Amino acid sequence: MNNDGTRSGISAVNLTGKLPHWDMSSVFPGLDSPEFSAAMAALISAIETLQAYFDEQAIGRQSSITIDASSVQVFETCLDSLNEISEQFGTINAYISSFVTTDSRNALAQASLSELDKERVKLSKLGTRFTAWLGSLDIDELMERSQKARDHAYALRKAQIQAQHQMPPGEEDLAAELTLTGSSAWGKLHGNFTSQLAVPIELNGEARVLPMSEIRNLAYHADRNVRQQAYQAELEAWARAEVPLAAAMNSIKGEVNTLSRRRGWDTALDETLFHSNMDRQILDAMMEAAKESFPDFRRYLQAKARMLGLPRLAWYDLFAPVRESQNTWSFSEGANFIIEQFETFSPKMRDLAVRAFRESWIDAEPRVGKRDGAFCMRLRADESRILANYKETFNGVSTLAHELGHAYHNLNLAKRTPLQRATPMTLAETASIFCETVIKKAALEKANPDEALIILEASLQGACQIVVDISSRFLFEQAVFEQRRQRELAASEFCQLMLEAQTQTYGDGLAPDERHPYMWAVKPHYYNGVRSFYNFPYMFGQLFGLGLYAVYKENPDEFRKNYDQLLSSTGMESARDLARRFGMDIASMEFWRNSLNVLKADIDRFENLVAVT
Repeated sequence: MNNDGTRSGISAVNLTGKLPHWDMSSVFPGLDSPEFSAAMAALISAIETLQAYFDEQAIGRQSSITIDASSVQVFETCLDSLNEISEQFGTINAYISSFVTTDSRNALAQASLSELDKERVKLSKLGTRFTAWLGSLDIDELMERSQKARDHAYALRKAQIQAQHQMPPGEEDLAAELTLTGSSAWGKLHGNFTSQLAVPIELNGEARVLPMSEIRNLAYHADRNVRQQAYQAELEAWARAEVPLAAAMNSIKGEVNTLSRRRGWDTALDETLFHSNMDRQILDAMMEAAKESFPDFRRYLQAKARMLGLPRLAWYDLFAPVRESQNTWSFSEGANFIIEQFETFSPKMRDLAVRAFRESWIDAEPRVGKRDGAFCMRLRADESRILANYKETFNGVSTLAHELGHAYHNLNLAKRTPLQRATPMTLAETASIFCETVIKKAALEKANPDEALIILEASLQGACQIVVDISSRFLFEQAVFEQRRQRELAASEFCQLMLEAQTQTYGDGLAPDERHPYMWAVKPHYYNGVRSFYNFPYMFGQLFGLGLYAVYKENPDEFRKNYDQLLSSTGMESARDLARRFGMDIASMEFWRNSLNVLKADIDRFENLVAVT
């Protein structure tokens, strides 16, 4: 304890009661500052210089290249330059994004992002040329002659395969340039448009207009009438917005289908699996195991309905509190709890959390113009920034722990080059799920039966989203990609496909006439032209993280020795090979069943607690 009666580290946390905004002033004084302008100019100059070098050395697809001292030198110069520029770009991109995501109406931030997008395209084109050039090399011989090549072995092997799926150089250049007015523009439209949606609603007899993020937060309200009113107001708002959002969805999926086909991939999913460092056998095993678990999750949903005195849950009951908690988790209390529990794993993890709170890495206040949800982005070196829309519930604490897990992952990746730390989504959730699990287990151990019920339900609520809802999103996106090959889809067809996917997954766990046909409009994941199927990686991360946690509990000391090294290697090995380090076969359904059995045990415990209340 400190002299003021608080535990060590608590002074690092904002105790004013006001939800914090992140501090970006340590990077640049402002978007209109000379320092930011100089950084942008330096980035633009570096890209132009590298482009001139690429032209001079004819970097691109060639019939064959002799590996000698000269070609090795060219390779290392290109590699070093791309890594250095990627570092510069990443920091500037995160800085601008910090303004756009917290206030999409910020005109200067939007203009800066548009300017940066042009440089993004130039850098993407250089990366494409470098990949094509690598495809012309004998990588084995290159690695014999270059330590830097050996250090980037996995990335080089992937580049060789990717080179086989490239279009001719002129077509790749054109495709990169057209993303600015294609998928990137449509994705930006979705983000900006939905963050600015104003939703009329009547609450307690008062007519109000709330941002969509606040409307969606009402799904956690204790009063079912409020939840239902918010749900209906939300659906009506999405219906009014469906035309531009359907156009965005059609355009993005159409572009991805076209480019995947032109690059020689059988489907967009095959391309995504390649970039996810996994294969179809692993995906099929995981998805089939998830399907087997649906009856267990329906038991959870039915038990929650009994707890709420309902014959069956409606969509707007999914996030309803099962009872009023005696504990309100203020931001400071949640932060302190996270710090304490992270310390049980390691001082390094604890120090990361303390630093994040002390240095104002977290933007926690919901407000107009701010994106909904939560995410963590790497800023520079070992430093990250976290966006959250904090609610004073255990769910809010769990979400913070999850995002801090991403920051801890970034901390361990800091010593790697950008090419080495290019972690796929499947493995990007490894540390976040692990940290979230540490928090949940600790909260359950300390809770009385009433609080345990609340915490367990919050945990299962999240697990249901990851396993059941993610499965519905995957099925929906598969169907959209398949049908989009033939023609554009109407908004009503997107709604129908979404309802069909929800029926296959939620089944009799939800009332059939009170589901959410517009979830395709809600989730920004569908509007990313670079990352298709931005869904199953979350399930992979959840279940892989649970598998790792089980290994940790069996032998904590041995696990700690290897864990940070595993996190630092997530961009340098396939998911299958990384899992083997801990004796896990992720191509086997048995592995996924074992992870799901952890959740099944929680469902059993929840049912028992409901039965005795």
